[in-house]
Amino acid sequence: MRHALVTAGTKGLGRKVTEKLLQSGCSVTIHYRSDGEAAASLDRDLSAYEGRYDFVQGDLLREEDLKNMTLHTLEHWGKIDILVLNAGPYIFERKKLMDYTEDEWHAMISGNLTSAFHLLKGIVPVMREHGFGRIITYGFQGAEHAPGWLYRSAFAAAKAGLVSLTKSISIEEAEYGITANMICPGEITGSMKESSIADARALPDSKTPVGRSGTGEDIARTVLFLADNNSDMITGTVIEVTGGVDVLHKHRYSNE
Repeated sequence: MRHALVTAGTKGLGRKVTEKLLQSGCSVTIHYRSDGEAAASLDRDLSAYEGRYDFVQGDLLREEDLKNMTLHTLEHWGKIDILVLNAGPYIFERKKLMDYTEDEWHAMISGNLTSAFHLLKGIVPVMREHGFGRIITYGFQGAEHAPGWLYRSAFAAAKAGLVSLTKSISIEEAEYGITANMICPGEITGSMKESSIADARALPDSKTPVGRSGTGEDIARTVLFLADNNSDMITGTVIEVTGGVDVLHKHRYSNE
């Protein structure tokens, strides 16, 4: 049985990823930062998988917490085969770089990039020992090309760095049976983060070229594909799951 660690796995996109991994036969350590109610709710909903999952709390901005997350998982499960970096701190207020505080800047870089470094430092050696690993990070539409993203400069800078980190480690660790890939979700908002594809198809969306909203299930299905034993030929790849919508440029010529 493969074991996965999913950051921010109790709600939103992470919840669907957690559910799909369990359904596929994996065991899962589910990370959350502070929302104990969300963890308790998911725990109740996952009763059919009792004994195949546990929870770990931690703040991605704290190096000590990141190390404890890894140690907790290894002590309980003995290995980490799949690492899904689903968590990604984000500032919803749209503002220019000059309006960011130092704390906001450091939170975006630490939460989205430096946290990956600390988790990989603890987990990759274990993957090497087992001769297998699947590392899956998240970016944003167009991140592979390091584009400018109006009002999202700190987040975009961190994720563009994460693209390079993901690709670099995919080359460095290939000989150990470890792959590293990035998923770039499109615009998936509100309840759609925890919804199924069937739910989205029942609610047509004219703003998305494919005619429906993206969902958490779309992302979870992509995670399962990349995590599969036979997906070893796919590494260092950035996969966009957008339905054709242009998230990156929608505010560039608008004051909305």
